[in-house]
Amino acid sequence: MKKFLKITGIVVLILIIALVASPFLFKDSLEKLLVKNINKNLNATVAWNDFDLSLFSSFPDAALVISDFSVLNKAPFEGDTLASGKTLKLDMGITQLFKSSDDPIKIDALELDEALVNIRLDSLGNANYDIALKDDAPIVDKTISTEESTGFTFDLQQYALKNSRINYSDDSTQTYLMLANVNHEGTGDFSAAKSKLDTETTAVVSFKMGDVAYLSENNLTLDAVFDMDLENQKYTFLENEAKINELALTFDGFVKINESNNEVDLKFKTPSSNFKNFLGVIPKAYVKELDGVTTTGNFTVNGILKGIIDETKIPTMDIKVRSDNASFKYPSLPKAVQNISINADLINTTGLLQDTYLNIGGLTFKIDDEIFNVNGSIKNFTDNMLVDLALKGTINLANIEKVFPVELDQDLSGVFKADVTTNFDMNSVEKEQYQNIKTNGTASITDFNYADPAFPNPIKIENANITMATGNIVLNDMNATSGQTDLNAKGSIQNLIPWVMAKQDLKGNFNVTSNTFNVNDFMIAETKTATKNSNASKISAEEMGIKIPDFLDATLNFNAKKVIYDDLTLDNAKGTVSIKNETAQLSNVTSSIFGGNIALNGNVTTKSDVPTFTMDLDLSKIDIDQSFSKMPMLKFLAPIAKALQGNMNTTFKLNGNLTKDLTPVLESLGGSAYAQIITAQVDGNQTPLLNALGSQLSFLNLDKLELRDIDTNLSFDNGNIVVKPFDFDVKGIKITAAGSHSLSNSINYNLKMDVPAKYLGSDVTKILTKLDPTEADKMTVALPVGLTGSFTNPKVNLNTKAAVTELTQRIVAKQKDNLIEKGTGILGDLLGGNSNSNNAGNSTNGNTNTGTTTTPPKDEKPKEIIKDVLGGLFGGGKKKKKDSIN
Repeated sequence: MKKFLKITGIVVLILIIALVASPFLFKDSLEKLLVKNINKNLNATVAWNDFDLSLFSSFPDAALVISDFSVLNKAPFEGDTLASGKTLKLDMGITQLFKSSDDPIKIDALELDEALVNIRLDSLGNANYDIALKDDAPIVDKTISTEESTGFTFDLQQYALKNSRINYSDDSTQTYLMLANVNHEGTGDFSAAKSKLDTETTAVVSFKMGDVAYLSENNLTLDAVFDMDLENQKYTFLENEAKINELALTFDGFVKINESNNEVDLKFKTPSSNFKNFLGVIPKAYVKELDGVTTTGNFTVNGILKGIIDETKIPTMDIKVRSDNASFKYPSLPKAVQNISINADLINTTGLLQDTYLNIGGLTFKIDDEIFNVNGSIKNFTDNMLVDLALKGTINLANIEKVFPVELDQDLSGVFKADVTTNFDMNSVEKEQYQNIKTNGTASITDFNYADPAFPNPIKIENANITMATGNIVLNDMNATSGQTDLNAKGSIQNLIPWVMAKQDLKGNFNVTSNTFNVNDFMIAETKTATKNSNASKISAEEMGIKIPDFLDATLNFNAKKVIYDDLTLDNAKGTVSIKNETAQLSNVTSSIFGGNIALNGNVTTKSDVPTFTMDLDLSKIDIDQSFSKMPMLKFLAPIAKALQGNMNTTFKLNGNLTKDLTPVLESLGGSAYAQIITAQVDGNQTPLLNALGSQLSFLNLDKLELRDIDTNLSFDNGNIVVKPFDFDVKGIKITAAGSHSLSNSINYNLKMDVPAKYLGSDVTKILTKLDPTEADKMTVALPVGLTGSFTNPKVNLNTKAAVTELTQRIVAKQKDNLIEKGTGILGDLLGGNSNSNNAGNSTNGNTNTGTTTTPPKDEKPKEIIKDVLGGLFGGGKKKKKDSIN
């Protein structure tokens, strides 16, 4: 016995060692076999991160696990991902590991986890899943014979697809099917010609054909048993039940896969006629649970799908949806929906996709005493959809939350009435051929309230009504309020149906009037996380902004008695705003502001992340104190103006960036300006700069200074203001100023003052004594003054040395001019014989001669006399003295 146990222990040990060692022995050979078969059979790029073989996880089977794999297409879908996944697990019997290389390995089970399968057909009919090498395709590995075995055979007993996603798109038919959160598993015997396959499936399904979404993230479950005929590729429904959301359906029939197409012959229906079936179609996100809901009447779906599916054909269909005199009421809600009747058919009799149409014989419901009815048809879904609808009735929007347990993004109230018929094709809608859109009738809404946390105040429409006729939709009247704002609008709308159906821009021309329009009432929060229960006051200022609607292509002629923007108030604002592509073009806008008038033209665009603007602005006779205290831009352009009390004219040509609330970003401003001070008094105490000037230049009397008719030009770029030279007068002192300042208030200005010379101090006073007192009192000199530092901490640099030097040179020049004038007078007397005051009183022989010519002595020649005088004037005195000694 001991010997037997010993032998048994040795055998078990050997088996354990074999189980542990086998993965290392067979892993490489299996990976090479897989690569070999990929190269032989697939025209795609296949890669994986890890390849592992385990004999424990699926014991007594061996488990081959491929991690982080991908299958990438080659042309004509170059680079597209056909499939990828976290893990692919293949189970096989342990004996399969010991087969010769010529025998295929049988796979018993397959499990795919977190996979993406992306199936696509392009407009030419090419399929991205068609990656099998053709018989005539070149062999990638010449060592592989086309007659060799495939290497793997799938004799599955079970398979599973977990937490995966499947996308299907057919560009030629504009058909799109998306399955998310797919969990599917099946059990059967794929090695037998005929067997039963038991499946369980859950998924979230979306289905779209053309522009029509038939299913949008609807929950789908299917528990079904199929009769499998693998020899004929035919799968027949046996026991089954499917659910779309909570709508239950049962199927009868088969699906058959042929060589060139697929064949369908299916019937489906609701297993019961309870009206809860209808509520079950609506996603739970909107209606929540159906427990406790009371219903009357019936709801049924019966459908037939029969025919071929290939590149040109779809199955014929006849799907009928019926309900008669039904109602429902949620136990927690105060109102019920009554008199519900549904008569709708989805039909295709030819098998051609474009011949599918929806016929609405009637859709009617009543809440309280308000009845609403829709009937019509929609045809030609995939080519040029034809719509023929009639809507008539009344809906109180506030009742929506009183009959459905929905959670709307915003609160709604108001009464909508319509009596409209419309007939159009989508080509006409998309090509804006409005004459082909035949719409007639009226529609109105009253007491409409729209509350959204993104807006600071609810939007209330007291009444709005439109009249519709082919090619002409008239907004007869609309009265609305929000916060302090009131609006009245009238006008015409060009494309109401295209705007609703094709999401085109809303085009029209409107005349808008307002007693008060407060821009702050329409500041919106640029946040995607706002919910119904969120508090709008918690939204930070950085998140608030004004956004020009991207769906508007309209012209508004406006007339507002008062417009409020921040703390600015504009009176009697008029003008035209044209809105298109998130850009507002302003034309001929006029208003009263700051005690004067304003006129502007320009544009504002919020199309990019950073709003921008261009503007021509004309301000006439505005109050300087009001305008500079309330407009940061003006403070930036001329900070010193806050010391002025008076009126001015100014014009601007501006461009730059805007903040989210459409305030100019001063650092970005570019353009030019012209300013004219009509009349202004100066208060030097209002600015350190004037105080500094006054203390340095005591003669510059700034008290009760008045300025008149001063013109200046400015240019600015990237936060720098350049002021071109301009002149003004301060109590008889002419000043020329020029220079620049920056957004940071740094300044660099130069003043040139024509200052009376007597103000420059004792050194200059001594020089002035050489002049006649009257002339000295009138003498002025240019005094250069430099202003640096900042407006709040200025530095005044007086260049008195340059002024004194200039004055000295002028006085010296003046003295020389006087001497030359004096010498010229003497010469005139000598050469011209004219009398002067010095000889008028001379007498000869005791006689007085007045007005007579004096005759020089006969022995003194004129030439010598002139020489003597010139010598006396220009330094000849010494020579004369020498002659007298001789």
